This record gives sequence, structure tokens and C-alpha cells, in this order.
Amino acid sequence: MMKGCLQFPQDGMAIAKLETPSSNFTCNKKVIGARYYLSGYEAEEQKQKDYQVVEEEDADTDAIIESMSPRDTTGHGTHTCLNSCRTVSLGPDPPQDDYFKDPISIGSFHALTKGILVISSTGNAGGYGMATNIAPWLLTVAAGSTDRDFASAVVLGDGTKILGDSLTRYNMSSSISTISASEANAAYFTPSQSSFCLDSSLNETKAKGKILVCRHSGSSSDSRVEKSEIVKRAGAAGMILIDETEYRVATPFVLPATSVNREVGDKIMSYLNTARRPKSIILPARTIMGSHAAPRVSAFSSRGPNSLTPDILKPDVAAPGLNILAAWSPAKDKRKQFNVLSGTSMACPHVTGIAALVKAVYPTWSPSAIKSAIMTTATIFDRKGNNVITDPEGTPANPFDFGSGFIEPTRILNPGLIFYSSPLDYKSFLCSIGYDNKSLQIITGDSTGCIKPEPRASDLNYASITVPNLKGSYQVARTVTNVGDPWSVYQVSVDAPKGVNVTVSPKVLAFQSYGSSKNFTVYFQAADPYLQDYVFGSILWRGKKNAVRVPLVVKIQ
Repeated sequence: MMKGCLQFPQDGMAIAKLETPSSNFTCNKKVIGARYYLSGYEAEEQKQKDYQVVEEEDADTDAIIESMSPRDTTGHGTHTCLNSCRTVSLGPDPPQDDYFKDPISIGSFHALTKGILVISSTGNAGGYGMATNIAPWLLTVAAGSTDRDFASAVVLGDGTKILGDSLTRYNMSSSISTISASEANAAYFTPSQSSFCLDSSLNETKAKGKILVCRHSGSSSDSRVEKSEIVKRAGAAGMILIDETEYRVATPFVLPATSVNREVGDKIMSYLNTARRPKSIILPARTIMGSHAAPRVSAFSSRGPNSLTPDILKPDVAAPGLNILAAWSPAKDKRKQFNVLSGTSMACPHVTGIAALVKAVYPTWSPSAIKSAIMTTATIFDRKGNNVITDPEGTPANPFDFGSGFIEPTRILNPGLIFYSSPLDYKSFLCSIGYDNKSLQIITGDSTGCIKPEPRASDLNYASITVPNLKGSYQVARTVTNVGDPWSVYQVSVDAPKGVNVTVSPKVLAFQSYGSSKNFTVYFQAADPYLQDYVFGSILWRGKKNAVRVPLVVKIQ
């Protein structure tokens, strides 16, 4: 095993170097502790001869081979401070398999027992029920936007100006002929196939010197950058990409190009179909600040409910993950020191850094305490004070989109109350969802077994409350610990989910010392048995200096 410190120099350059420890070596300006486990790679190589990890990023489609060292050969690791390392930096494909079959769930549980909080990404599959990394001992992060856009304008021949998403800075001197890629179909390809600008699908004679309007399906094999390369090889001068995923991802295209959503794409296609000689010009990309309300939940961010244990809300919180500027590995591309990428992988480091800050200020806090502070201080409002919305629909976000809300760094160090859960509590949770003593020991690594009577999954002292099967009435108990002023009083207010009556007892929690704990119970009563979907609300414990918000998620059966 080799370890060292990945350091960034003070001169503003993003080229990091791995320092090898010596007898008097100390790590300053430390970003990550870098390690590799050669035996693990060798074991994998025995199973898969000549195994190569080939990954395509929108930023660069050159094939790479994963290095058997801490060296980041994909760029993803430098961008998020996490090495590629097989599945460890990624997560399972949705829907997630059993906790005991997921290496991240198992490994993070062992980290928990050592006092280490593991922060993970919810995944980029989008859609409800697609969230991954959903073990309750993980802090699972969704992705959202900032108020910064990387935009490139398209000016149509009739004067209409449209903004798209792009990182491309190429200049076009004048408007040129613009056609749908379906009109440039090559032999053996239908117009519909060519509209997606597939490899070899374009007729170079028809495409030469024109701007092509292509479509992007969003499939894993449909790379935005590769599409621009195909268009460039066909001799076209530019590309307008209609992104049917509506992810709003800014892309470093290899020629003048920009990406627009389906609604804007329909307007462009209408212009092409009605204009006698349709033309357009694509302007260089630029940075636009404050062009819209932020944050918003990104369309690609995977949503709840929790597919394994619906009693536990996932994701837990959301953080910026759309068009994030960060360092880039020279092993991936020597021409770049920074890059812009999008994904829940980009959201995760924001929360990781905040968790590290909390641990630095409160070194004795447990992983669940840090996680609770991040969750209960999150906000459900954007910077203009309105409810956070989701892309692309623009509908109000709910806890399946962003968990407790977007991280609020200015409040996290003073949460007031904390929801604690110990490793033993998580073992009880596993017992509650059906794991026997033998299977339990696989993930815990010790000889402890289940106790009788077994608790319910909803009894885990979590900083959110989910009741996925409300029949008549139900009650959930929670325990909070005072980490604010020794003499503190909190009064509860309830925002009940639609069709559900909610009461809390007691209504007032009075603390007389730091570290003291109080119990409260939340009672649910189904008031509208005809509701067939999840409904959302919250309870708020408000003190003199603090407000502790707990989301409520209910489904009536």
C-alpha cells in the first residue's frame, strides 16, 4: 500500500503532485490522502484478463486505461477529489440491489463503526425510485444548479435569438445555411436515424458547410461531444443539439455548437420548415450570472422513494452539481487544468467539504450527528425566497427530489438539536427489515445478533420521517439531543401532508443542559383514504436561535 498527499501549490495552478512520505514528511495543504491496494487490483485481474477501464466523458472521448495507483487517469477523480477505483467512486446501477450485495453499503458501514461518515451520490438516472446509495448510514446527495450559466446564443435568420448551453468559444463570422440532420442522411440510414447524427449517418455532400440540427436521446451510448465530432467529420460548420433529456449540461463541443431543450428545439424546427432559406449563426459561449432563480433540482439527479426500504427517505440533501468548474487531471488531458462537468458526483464533494468542516469544529461528533446537522439546517427555498423547483418541468421540488433540502453552510455549525444514531441502531434497523443473525454478521463483521422484539424500520432515529403504508393511524418516535445553548426551549409547528392529520407530543421541548436528550412522538391519522400517491409536509422545532426542520413523507394505503 502506498500513501501520500495530493497537494495544490499556492500559485493558482491546478496541477497537483503526489508527495511520497519520508521520516520527516508532513501533509500541508492536503486535499486527499491517496492510496492504492495492489493486491485488490491483482485479484481483479485474475478474474478478468486484460481488463481495461475505458470511460468516455463529454469533456474528452480519448480512451484511457485505469492506473494501478492513486493517479487519476479519467479526470473525474481530480474534479471531485475521488479516484475512479472500480465501483467505489461510482455506486450501483438502479434499482439498487440488496445492501449485503453492494460493496459501498458494506464498506461504508465499517467506516461508520470507526467514526467515519461516508457521503455518496444519489446517481444520474433521473426519475423517481431511481435513487442509489440508499443505505441509511450513508449521507446521500442529489444535484442541483447554481445561478451561473454557460450559454451560447443562436440567432436565426428571422432575428430570433435563442440561448443554449455550451462551453464552446469558436467564432462564426456570418449566418450560414441551416438544415435538420435528417435532410443529410447517408445511404442505409433513414432520416430519423440521421436526425440523431449517428456515426456514419451523415452525407458529407449535404452536410458540408452547413449548421446541422441534431437530436440527443440521452442514452449512455449517445455522447454529446462525440456527436459534435461526427458532425465535424461530415464537414458541417456547426451544430444545434436538441437535448431531449433537458439536462441543461454545458458541453465543450469540438465546433461551434450549443444545446437547447425540446421546447426551444421545436421552435427552431418550425423556423426551418417555414423559412425559404433558413440560416443561423452560433455565437461563442459566455458566462451568465443570475439569469434564473437558483438552486433548482437538476433533471438528471435520481429521485426517491427508497427502492429497498421506503421507510427511509432518500436522497438526504441536495448540493450544486450542474456545470461545476473544478480541477482536471493532466493524466487525462495535458491541455487542461480545469474542466466543467455535471452530475451528482460533482454535488457530493460540496457536502463532503462541509462535513469535514463540522468535524473540525466538533471533533467528538459522530457521523450521524454531522449528518443530522446538515439535514435539519437545509433549505427548501431558492435565493429569491420562493420554493425550489425541479428541472425540466419547473414544478415545486419535494423530498424525493432533494431530501431535507439544499445545504445551507451558514447554519450547519449551529443546528441546535441533533438526531443521534449509533452503529447498534443501524444493526437494529437491519434486523427490522428481515436480516437474520448470519446475514447481519456479513455486513457488521461482528458476532452481535438481532434482539427481540424486533423494532420497526421507521424507529431508526433519522432526521426525516417516512410512513409509506399508512392504514388508519400510525406513530413514530424520535429523540433529539441539545447541542445549542444549555437552557433552550423549542416549540413545534406542523405543516401536515395533504389528507393526513398530524399531531406532535409534547409540543414543547425544554432543555436545561448541553448534551441532554428529549423524546417526542409524531402521530399520523389518515383523513383522506382516496389519496393514492405520496404526500409531503414537515415539522419544525423552533427555538430562540435555531430552527430544526424534519420532512414528513406519507402514503395512505
